[in-house]
Amino acid sequence: MQTPANRPQPFTKGMYLTLQTEEIAITAVAIYFLTKNSLGLSFWVWAILFFSPDISMLGYLMGEKTGAFFYNLFHHRGIALAFTAIGFFFQIPVLTSIGLLLFAHSSFDRMLGFGLKYTDSFQHTHLGWGGKETHS
Repeated sequence: MQTPANRPQPFTKGMYLTLQTEEIAITAVAIYFLTKNSLGLSFWVWAILFFSPDISMLGYLMGEKTGAFFYNLFHHRGIALAFTAIGFFFQIPVLTSIGLLLFAHSSFDRMLGFGLKYTDSFQHTHLGWGGKETHS
């Protein structure tokens, strides 16, 4: 197992900023489409729902592996796109909106440096340790 002291340094500061800018754009586009598929709910309801995927962190109460599984399940953009596509093609607006919400939330989290989790530590993500590995 790699520790913060001996891990490889995957990102330069420039690459981190590039990825962060990309996630900002993806989040903005996903939120735009979510406003077009709002199911008639108010902005305030969506503001609360936007953070609802983070309930998946409760899985960490049952251990690192279970926590990582549930966190990744609710923050995987492929799953979010599958919900969106199924909802769109089968004309099920609630599924389309759920998918867009999951997609927007996942991109928002990645913009902040929170990536998909490895099973050894909440801080160990696909973006690095703590997700914010920037170097010059």
